[in-house]
Amino acid sequence: MEVAANLEEINHKIERACIKSNRLVEDITLIGVTKYVTIERTKEAIQAGICNLGENRLEGFQEKYDSLQETDVKWHFIGTLQSRKVKEVIHQVDVIHSLDRLSLAKEINKRAEKTIDCFVQVNVSKEESKHGIMPEEVLTFIGKLRDFSRIRVVGLMTMAPHIEDKEALRQVFKRLASLRKEVQEKGYDSAPCAYLSMGMSNDFELAIEEGATHIRIGTKLVG
Repeated sequence: MEVAANLEEINHKIERACIKSNRLVEDITLIGVTKYVTIERTKEAIQAGICNLGENRLEGFQEKYDSLQETDVKWHFIGTLQSRKVKEVIHQVDVIHSLDRLSLAKEINKRAEKTIDCFVQVNVSKEESKHGIMPEEVLTFIGKLRDFSRIRVVGLMTMAPHIEDKEALRQVFKRLASLRKEVQEKGYDSAPCAYLSMGMSNDFELAIEEGATHIRIGTKLVG
């Protein structure tokens, strides 16, 4: 299918989820995850109206960034970021969705020339195969991030398990929303924590119903 047709179908589902949960469509940011597709396919997504793109591998990201500099795209780095690789992306990305350790925070703070919007990645489901800090560590970790003047914690991010059990998925999203509330109650200037980056191709409707503000969609959008 063409990306434009896929986007139309996704937008319809976003609208339906927003109606169901009494939310505004304008409050949802759709990030097109282009990590496995060509530059041509990425251009097709931009032409269809996608202005937020997500990459999780440095090689693919650098190539796309160089080819698409003339476009009005906001770049989100959504994959695990090694501290030693920060210098390669820090001046190109607009948002980092995978801040999960102090060593990475130190490197971002050292290399950045402006304040970087970051999501703290939380391993809500506590799966060994997933990155992110544990839910019970979130408040302590974000408290420590106040020492880094070039990091602004705009929200929390999680990756839900790949399971069919909708109620179990819902609980993961609810937990992240609850953690965000706890962070907001701290009132840190450095961590407004207004957003929730959660929900992918297979579960974004549930995520929206539970408060997602940023959904990351690859397969169902660009293939």
